[in-house]
Order: sequence, then structure tokens, then C-alpha cells
Amino acid sequence: MNGFPWLTVLWALPAAGAFGVFAVPRGRPAVAKAVALGVAVVTLAVAVGLAVGFDTGGARYQFVEQHQWIRSLGVGYHLGLDGIGLALVLLTAVLVPLVLLAGWHDPGDDGRRAHTYVALVLATMAMVMISFTALDVFLFYVVFEAMLVPLYFLIGGYGQDAREAGARSRAAVKFLLYNLLGGLIMLAAVIGLYVATAGEDSPFSSGTFDLPAIAQAVSSGELAISAPVANALFLGFMFAFAVKAPLWPLHTWLPDAAVYTTPTVAVLMMAVVDKVGTFAMLRFAIELFPDAARTFAPWIVGLSVVAVVYGAMLAIGQRDVMRLIAYTSISHFGFIILGIFALTSQGQSGSTLYMVNHGISTAALFLIAGFLVTRRGTRAIAAYGGIQRVAPVLAGTFLVAGMATLSLPGLAPFISEFLVLIGTYTRYGAAAIIATAALVLSAVYILWLYQRVMGGRTDEGNRHIRDLRPREIVVVAPLIVLLLVLGLYPKPILDVIDPAVESTLTSVHSSDPPPTVPGGVPAVAEGPGDGPADREGAHP
Repeated sequence: MNGFPWLTVLWALPAAGAFGVFAVPRGRPAVAKAVALGVAVVTLAVAVGLAVGFDTGGARYQFVEQHQWIRSLGVGYHLGLDGIGLALVLLTAVLVPLVLLAGWHDPGDDGRRAHTYVALVLATMAMVMISFTALDVFLFYVVFEAMLVPLYFLIGGYGQDAREAGARSRAAVKFLLYNLLGGLIMLAAVIGLYVATAGEDSPFSSGTFDLPAIAQAVSSGELAISAPVANALFLGFMFAFAVKAPLWPLHTWLPDAAVYTTPTVAVLMMAVVDKVGTFAMLRFAIELFPDAARTFAPWIVGLSVVAVVYGAMLAIGQRDVMRLIAYTSISHFGFIILGIFALTSQGQSGSTLYMVNHGISTAALFLIAGFLVTRRGTRAIAAYGGIQRVAPVLAGTFLVAGMATLSLPGLAPFISEFLVLIGTYTRYGAAAIIATAALVLSAVYILWLYQRVMGGRTDEGNRHIRDLRPREIVVVAPLIVLLLVLGLYPKPILDVIDPAVESTLTSVHSSDPPPTVPGGVPAVAEGPGDGPADREGAHP
């Protein structure tokens, strides 16, 4: 299977589909949507095939494709898939067909709006797939920036309320400006990395953007980048990734972008595209600049804890159901980044699993809330009440998604959050304790939201609300099943993730802190000659 360019097929299918939908006649929007959905399903089949063919005991990067692209600059078309990338490729491949199906009526059927909408979704999917498989820094940067274009038009051009067109446009511009600023700073860091690899003391004959080669040279000491330069380059990459993630205080573009667009575009953005930022922290920022990552890790851990608490507290105070869910994501991204920069195997495995589980739980919660808002015509929490009496399936699925968001044991996010906290505690005990205490806030905002929206007396304005339709059940059911299955049996996905995490930590020479007993004394296992009898009176 490794001889065939499967990774190219993985992104080329949705890219071709993005152009192909315009071959559908102008007056056939349903056909255009069906074509896009078919392309997304075929892409899912390719992703599943990659998962089946992936050898967890094999080389770190598999299905590798490498060709020269811009020879004079050392830029290559270099793709490869490890366990971390595979987990996120599968998440993307699962969610995009559900997004297309959930948003079947979002773009409207006038003119080419439906064609453009599904083309933009497929174009975003193609670029995300390249991001999760790119092993060339310059190639990654190109798609990292290029995916802003379709998302800008999706955020600014599609929404449920025409009266909010101005706010939607402002949200799209804010999203674009924040991310362009991050991208420009990252471009300077990319150029700086090229210069560093082309220096006199570099093991490379000329500058290169080859990630595995640079990471190996840094790990072995062949490529020595001075501490001030490495710190500056790390911060350049990290700033762009923190904007994309988003990490407090660079998060302010997210709530408006998530609220004023359609729920399906919000899911595409928060559950899929934003994961590129956290993935890149693991793949690029830490591996290229391990010493700088250790230097700044305590500061990033501190920002992550602030994000956990800040996002949860602002979620509690929201009156808009969609804005409340958007703020919960800021809190969850804080947990993800916390685990990444704990620099422990449990923390990074938990963070990668958290990326997947957050994508599933947020997609479920946002889509179900979107179905409800479409029926009622308002996002105001105060307008609801008693929905469980008239739409029990909608209320029940909303409850399961909400319980997953607060990491109820037995649902998928619990084990990932537990791993993050355990992995963090071994190195940053105070941060782990604060983050754990903040879990109480997540119970407050979810249970209070459910009580206000689904419980209580059914007002007259809510009596006409219908339960989930068959199409909507088809969208929600796989997400609920995944939340249950991964909550009870996460081993298959952890078996894929763990070797890649171990490779990352090995390459940056980071190991888990030794276990300690009360009082902070390292617990050393007793081996031959270390028992009490050997230490006391063993010799005459």
C-alpha cells in the first residue's frame, strides 16, 4: 500500500470535488450538494483504508511521498502520516460529510450559492488534509495560510439571519486579520529557519525545509541554533499556532466567527480547522525548537490554565446559546495546549486524544443547538424552556453531547482530560490542580444551560418545535455512538497515538518525571542488592 500516493489522493479528491461541483448545472443545487457529499464519503473511505494499512509498530512516518518542488529553495512536496496525523485525518474525514449533510439547507438554492458553499467546504477539507500530512515546513505554511480564504468566505457569506450580515462581515474580517497577522509572523520565522539551515555550521549543503531532516539534525546536535535565535523562531511559529488554536489572549476572533455564521461552518472551524494549530505545536514548534519549547513551556502552561478558567467563566455568563458553546471551546483548547506543553507522554497522548474527542463532542453540541435555533429562530437562552416535552430526542441527544463536554466518565472526553491532568500534574502540579478545580465550572454552564433550555414549563412559543428529522438523526447518531465507544474503549486510537508521542518526546530528549512519594522523594524500584537486608547488616 505504501507504493501508491494515497496521501495525495486523500487531499486531491476533495480538491477535485471543489472544482467539479461547478460542472453541475446552475439550477441543480441538490445535485451539487449530493456530488460534494459523495466526494466527502469517498475521502472518508480512503482515510479508513489508511488507518487499516497503518502499522503501529512500523516506521513513524508511513505512506511517505517525497518529490522536489522548488529546488533552488530546498522546498519539497513531502507528505507522511504518523499516528497523531492519522487520528486527526480520521476526525476530519468523519466530520466533513456530517457537516455537509447537516447544512443541506444552509446555503439556499438561489443562483450558485449552494455550489460555492460546498466547494468552499471541500477546499477547506483538502487543505486541512495536507496540513496533517505535510513534512515540509514551507508546504505546511502555504496551506496553513491558504485555508483562510475559503473560511473567510464561509464565515462572511453564509448565515442564518440576513439581519446580521454586517456583524457577520465584521466577524469574517476579524478572523482574517488575526490569522493573517499570525501568518506573517510565522513567515518571518520560516525564513529564519531556512537561513539557520543554510549557515556555515549546518550539516545541510544548502537551506532546507525538510521537517524530519531538520528535526533529526537538531536532536543529534548536528544543527546548532543559538538560543536567542531558536527562542525567536519558536515564538514566531507559536504565535501563529496560538492564534489558530485559539489560545488566550489571542482568542477574541473566535466567538463572533462561531456565532454569526452557520452552525455547520462553526463546526468546520472549531472542530477541524482549529486543530491544525494545536497539531502544529506538536509537529513543528516542539520538534524544531525543543530547547526553546522547554524554556517557554511554563509560560504557555500558565496561559493555558488562564484559558481553561476564563473560557468556562465567560460561558457561564452568556445569554446566547451558540456563544456559550463557543466559549466552552476556548476552555477546552486550554486543556489541549496544557497537555502538549507538559512535555510528558501522558499529557501529549491525552492532548491528541482530546483533539479528536473535542471535535466530536463540539460538533454534536453545536449541530444539535443549531437544529434547535433554526426551529425557534433565536439564539437567546431566555426564549427557550420545556423543549424536552415537545422534542425528547433532540433534548436527549443534547444532554449526551453536553455531558461529554463536561467530561462525564464513560463518554469520550473524560479519558483524554484525565490523561492531560495526570500528565500535567507530574510536572506542573499547581497548574493541574487549578485546571481540575475549573472542571466544576464546566458542570455549571452545561447543567444550567440544559435546565434553562430543555427543562421547565413549555412556553407557547416553543410548543410548535419539532423533534429531530431523519436527516438530522443520521447526522447526530454517529457522533453520539463515537462519544460512547471512545469513552468506553479508547485503546485502538491510543495504540495509534502513543508511538508517535513517544517518538516526539525522544527526538526532543524529554522524558516523564520519575514518580514521587509524599514529600517529593523519587520512588525508586528495589532491584537486586537494593533491599533492606542488603542495605542494613548484609555484611559482617
